[in-house]
Amino acid sequence: MSKTSVGRSWCLANPKVNRHGLQAGLDYACGEGGADCGPIQSNGTCFNPNSLVAHASYAFNSYYQKKARASGSCDFDGAAYVSMQPPPFGNCQYPTGY
Repeated sequence: MSKTSVGRSWCLANPKVNRHGLQAGLDYACGEGGADCGPIQSNGTCFNPNSLVAHASYAFNSYYQKKARASGSCDFDGAAYVSMQPPPFGNCQYPTGY
């Protein structure tokens, strides 16, 4: 894997996972996981689209980037996956590194 592809990866929520699994991962990432979830709050820059998959993807990616994209940091009990493509959620800018 080249340096460029490593630097350009995101952690996204798996839309096939049930709501409970996504919510549990989101709660962990935004709580004890230390993800920056301010942008997905109701007045945040990434609140829209207002969906569990979009919000979980933002939180999962924030956690993943804070953990320096370490192996295993994008799993959330199977609720997430690593993507080499930018997230498909409107104009929200997902971080690619801290």
